[in-house]
Amino acid sequence: MAEDSDLEKTEPATPKRIEKAREDGQVARSQELTTFAVLMAAAAGLWFLGGNLMSDLSRIMKEGMQIDQAMAFDSSLMLIRLGELALEGLLALWPIFLLLVITAFFAPMMLSGWLISSKALFPDFKRLNPIQGFTRVFSVRGLIELVKAIAKSLIIGGVGAIVIWQNKEAVFALIKMPVDLGLAHMGELLGISFIFIVGAMLIIVAIDVPFQIWQHAKQLKMSKEEIRKENKETEGDPQVKARIRSVQREAARRRMMSEIPKADVIVTNPTHYAVALRYQDGVMGAPKVVAKGVHLLAARIRQLGEEHNVPILEAPPLARALYHHAELDAEIPETLYTAVAEVLAYVFQLRRYQTYGGNAPQLPGDLSIPDGLDQA
Repeated sequence: MAEDSDLEKTEPATPKRIEKAREDGQVARSQELTTFAVLMAAAAGLWFLGGNLMSDLSRIMKEGMQIDQAMAFDSSLMLIRLGELALEGLLALWPIFLLLVITAFFAPMMLSGWLISSKALFPDFKRLNPIQGFTRVFSVRGLIELVKAIAKSLIIGGVGAIVIWQNKEAVFALIKMPVDLGLAHMGELLGISFIFIVGAMLIIVAIDVPFQIWQHAKQLKMSKEEIRKENKETEGDPQVKARIRSVQREAARRRMMSEIPKADVIVTNPTHYAVALRYQDGVMGAPKVVAKGVHLLAARIRQLGEEHNVPILEAPPLARALYHHAELDAEIPETLYTAVAEVLAYVFQLRRYQTYGGNAPQLPGDLSIPDGLDQA
C-alpha cells in the first residue's frame, strides 16, 4: 500500500519539473483568452478606424462598379482594374490585420509569459494515434470542453439576441434612411452590438483561465517517488556523495601525512591527540599546523614522526587546545603563540645540542594555556 501511495501523483510540481515543462512548450494556455483578446482588438480597431475604413471601402466599391468603354471591349483591362482595387482594399484593411496579428501573438503571453520552445515545433506522432484521440474525445477534459462550448454558445447567443431585440427599431429604421446615412448608422449599430457580444465572452474567460491554470498544475503533479528521484539527480546519490567524501578525506589524509616529515615538532596528549607543527622564519607569520588527529590517526602521526626523527613533546593541554582551535594547514591562534613559542624554543635548543653538544635543554614546564582552550 505504501508503494502504491508513493506512485500516485499527489505532490505539486517542483520548480525543475515546471522549468522542464516550459522547455518542452508545455504551459497553461487558454484559447478563450486569445479569442477574446483578438475579437476585442478587432472591435477596438473597427471602433477607431471604422470611419476611414468604411469610406475607403465605399470608394473602392463605387470605383469597381464603374466600367468605361475601354473595359467593356477588353476583358484584360477588367482583370487589371480588379487587381488594383483588391490591392487598395488590402491597404485599407492592413491596420486592422496588423492589430489582429500583434494581438494574436502577444495574447497567449498574458497567461504563460514569454516562451520560445523549439521542441514544440517537432511533430508528435502520438497525436495521430486514433485510439488516443478517441480517449481524449471521451475523457473528462473532452466533457468539460463540450460543456464549455455549449455554455459559450448560450451566453454569446443570448447576449446577441438581447442586443438585436433592444435595437430592432433602429434596424427597421435603416430602411427609410438614405444609403450613405444608413450605412454609417448600420456600422455604428454593428460596432456596438459586436462589442457587447464579445464582452460577453469575458464571463467565459473568467472561468476558463483559472481552470486552465488548475488543469496545467494537475498535469504536472508528481509522485513522491518522482520527487525523490529528482532530488537524487539534483543533489546526487547519497551513497556516491559519501564515497566521494571518503575519497576526498583519504586524499587529504595522505597529503597531511606527507607533511609530517617536514614538521618541527609533534605535540601529543600523549596517546589520544597528536598535532604536528612547522615554522619557517621569514616565510611564515606564525607556526602552522601541518597534521593533527586523534586515537588511531594520532598514533600514526607519532609513528611517522619517530620514523623521520621529528621531536615529540608530551604537552596534553597544548595538544588538546591545538587540536580543537587550530585549523589544519593554517596558522595557530594568537592566544597560543606564547605556549608554542616555548615549545619551538626547546626544539631549536634540542637541535643545537644534538649537533654541537653542550648542555641538554630542559623540557618546557607548565605551558600557559588560556582558559577555555584546553578541552578534554
